Amino acid sequence: MNDAAASVAPLRYALSFTTGTLLAREAALLAPLYVQHRDWETVRRLALDGNVLQVRTHSTGIRLVRETLKRLSALTDDEVALVAEVTASERSHLMWAAACRRYELIGEFAEEVLRERFLLLAPTLDHHDFDSFVRSKALWHEELAEIKDSTLRKLRSNVFRMLKEAGLLSVAGRIMPALLSERLSVVLGSHTPSDLRFFPIRPMAGEVTAL
Repeated sequence: MNDAAASVAPLRYALSFTTGTLLAREAALLAPLYVQHRDWETVRRLALDGNVLQVRTHSTGIRLVRETLKRLSALTDDEVALVAEVTASERSHLMWAAACRRYELIGEFAEEVLRERFLLLAPTLDHHDFDSFVRSKALWHEELAEIKDSTLRKLRSNVFRMLKEAGLLSVAGRIMPALLSERLSVVLGSHTPSDLRFFPIRPMAGEVTAL
């Protein structure tokens, strides 16, 4: 690849979201440690030393703590503090936003497929929609063209489990409008671009959409 081509080559997608799903429970346990210490390495050490997540094996704890901290660190300090004090539903919505920020592939799927289908009044979302989305992105991302079918199935399964845990997709695959609390709408809508784009909701006043 020449220098000109390299300069416009898209960044590779991070595809390491095969550990855990939404991780809302884990986030609720680790967020207070960050609020107290304001240092992710300290949180990691305390979480593993004290088995804060109450897992059976140390290796499982390492994977879950690492992944949960990746997601939490995608939030602002104020948002991490919110994770520690909000309702279970609000926490799930925050952790969905965190996953969308941390993993560009998930964020783009949420905005370009989940929310677009909702706005177009398409009532359902299924595995075919995800596979078609990945194939379209693979034209520009060789890391997607090269992944094994088993890995693709795992990524797809985890994304759909996250959506269900966040209350955005029913077990039958029906898209569920996000019932965001007022404080979460304000927090997520304060970003540029607005993180409300990750949710199946109608555009807020002043929000620009691609539709």
